[in-house]
Amino acid sequence: MSDEDITLTAGDAEVTVQPGNGGRVGGLRIGGVELLRQGERFGCFPMVPWCGRIRDGRFLDGAEVRQMPLNAPPHAIHGTVRDHAWRTARTGTDEAVLTYQLVDPWPHPGLVTQIVALTEDALTLTMSVETYESSFPAQIGWHPWFNRNLGGEDVTLDFAPAWQEERGDDHLPTGNRLDPKPGPWDDCFGMPGGVEATLTWPGQLELKVTSRQEWVVVYDEQREAVCVEPQTGPPNGLNTLPHLVTPLEPLEATTTWRWRRL
Repeated sequence: MSDEDITLTAGDAEVTVQPGNGGRVGGLRIGGVELLRQGERFGCFPMVPWCGRIRDGRFLDGAEVRQMPLNAPPHAIHGTVRDHAWRTARTGTDEAVLTYQLVDPWPHPGLVTQIVALTEDALTLTMSVETYESSFPAQIGWHPWFNRNLGGEDVTLDFAPAWQEERGDDHLPTGNRLDPKPGPWDDCFGMPGGVEATLTWPGQLELKVTSRQEWVVVYDEQREAVCVEPQTGPPNGLNTLPHLVTPLEPLEATTTWRWRRL
């Protein structure tokens, strides 16, 4: 199937999926109101096979040091798949399934599958990475850009992490855990019971981001948008907390955004 944009609908919710633009969700409209920042780099893009920054673009793969392109010098950021077209495997009225074959510069073959499923009051994104050959470390995450303002008051964010990863001058976690500090943030937080964060546009809409994953990055240093990014490990996690994808054990993750009008 082609990589043309896909429109999903359920009730008054409408989602645009963009296989040709990194497999991202390009838009989420509730009653005609767009919740995601618009633009080629925005929407909500999948972060695979790593999330956030890798220190100097290098990670240990077994006994070998791998070098990724430095797309955020001096680091490599947000994986490789957001820069390439995905394949549409299946699509219907309210669900789309996309796939992507990992290729160079990633050193191992692997298949990424993303399912985008819409209901009248929720959007669920499910992603997996599987391999049929050599095992490799990987991460999964999503990077949504929620509009800070929907035409009324600015959004507020409520979440209760167990800790905040101390951020070094190089924007990477130092390994120290801190009591959560007030924003603005470009920081990683630990939520051992699973990610739960509530965005509220007063008098308009409440949206709850949940995931069984234990890590979330919050980025709200830009005026236009607030990012709440569930992921399977912290930034630089290929080095500090690697999760091995093997032929017997794929890596899987899910996040759900559920909304209600206020």
